[in-house]
Amino acid sequence: MPTLGWTELLLIGIVALIVVGPKDLPVMFRTLGQFTGKLRAMARDFQRSMEAAADEAGVKDMANDLRRATDAATNPGRAATSWTKAQVMGEGDAKPADGDDKPPAPQHGPATQALSAEREEARKRILEHSAEKARARQAAEAAAMDGAAGAGSTVPQDTPPSEEPRT
Repeated sequence: MPTLGWTELLLIGIVALIVVGPKDLPVMFRTLGQFTGKLRAMARDFQRSMEAAADEAGVKDMANDLRRATDAATNPGRAATSWTKAQVMGEGDAKPADGDDKPPAPQHGPATQALSAEREEARKRILEHSAEKARARQAAEAAAMDGAAGAGSTVPQDTPPSEEPRT
């Protein structure tokens, strides 16, 4: 659907000013605005009447039932969240179809499981690397403190490094 930008609207306004004239232009725009308002009101009424007819026919309930039925297969996390929310709100039909009081278990395919395993391995490597760097930093700080203490520094041993006096 084509859209009108500011330049197109300006061009239409200039053409309307030339064709209609400056005296009748405000009247024409007022009439156009009233017509547009009536058209929008008619469209809003039509939409409301269609929604009311759909509600009477039960289309909204069927759509909700279909959404709940397919929710667990397409988005297990969302299904578990909605089930938990329904349990907290105390809705009566919130129990899963098998009668179990546990939330539905997410079903992951082999590709998702492989990706999860790769991410877990990467997480472990990151943690090991971070711990190794922290140990190296602590060892370097301890060596620096021992070197400063052996050189006869006047810095007390319990003073944090950020509060050391500058010499």
